[in-house]
Amino acid sequence: MQFYSPYYLVFLILIPILVIWYKKSGSKNYGTLQISSEKYISSAIRSSGSKKKNLVLSLHLIIIILIILGLSRPRKIDKIKETSINVIDILLVLDISSSMLADDFLPNRLEAVKKTALNFIENRIEDRIGILVFAGESFIQCPLTIDKSILKSLIHEIKVASKEYDGTAIGMAIANGTNRFRNSSVENKVMILLSDGSNNSGEIDPITASELASQFGVKIYTIGAGTDQAYTKIPGRGLILNEIDENTLKKIAEVTGGKYFRATDIKGLEAIYSEINELERSEIDVNEYSIYKELYTWFLIPAVFLSTLLFIIKQVLFRMVD
Repeated sequence: MQFYSPYYLVFLILIPILVIWYKKSGSKNYGTLQISSEKYISSAIRSSGSKKKNLVLSLHLIIIILIILGLSRPRKIDKIKETSINVIDILLVLDISSSMLADDFLPNRLEAVKKTALNFIENRIEDRIGILVFAGESFIQCPLTIDKSILKSLIHEIKVASKEYDGTAIGMAIANGTNRFRNSSVENKVMILLSDGSNNSGEIDPITASELASQFGVKIYTIGAGTDQAYTKIPGRGLILNEIDENTLKKIAEVTGGKYFRATDIKGLEAIYSEINELERSEIDVNEYSIYKELYTWFLIPAVFLSTLLFIIKQVLFRMVD
């Protein structure tokens, strides 16, 4: 509670002063009746008169206190917070070509990517996130959504593309991802593209697709996943050549205002997703408003009521003369 005119509270100091004054000299101002001896007036009459006098005095003091409190304008303050969140639409674009079964990331590249993607999603509470997977063709695994439980379950279902869809169509993946942002009214649109190969499929080359994404305000972070060694192994299939096209991935990020990262193990991949998480933070604006509820009537109305009651007590019941 707050007092809008607290300086009126200074007058409360008068209350003890009035009480002291009354005890010392004020009580002598009441009308007196001279009698030869107190024995002619019973103790019950004397006690009744004293009680009436104290009741009237108490009512006077209470009324004064209520009026002072009312004049000081007490009021209750309620705080209202208006929160607006500038969310980000994020599309995870994940390579699911057969090379993602390589075991340089344990247990393999794809499972490592799925694990780190799940951790990334945990930190994006307010944002809409979608998943697009690609090999020789691209497929939407989950459209942009705020339902993280559905998103997680669909991540668990991601598998390496079947043989007829194998390949790496980075340009088509970017183009299809950009199309997913077409109806988005969100200002910040981010694509996180992870690949372990070079573009070898699709009708659109990656640079042209990234220029198109840039025109739609889509920022692309690119991640090259794979060991620095020339070859790595796919269990049951033998060695494969590591052929990450870093120059293309760097150019994609440069054209769209993003950033290129290289991950050679799962710890590096986790660090990359953590850094992207820090780079793309949702902005939260909080406006606080104060609402004041005036409480002076809770004091002035009782003061008026007690003043009326005091008048009735003095004039009608006690027949006192001021």
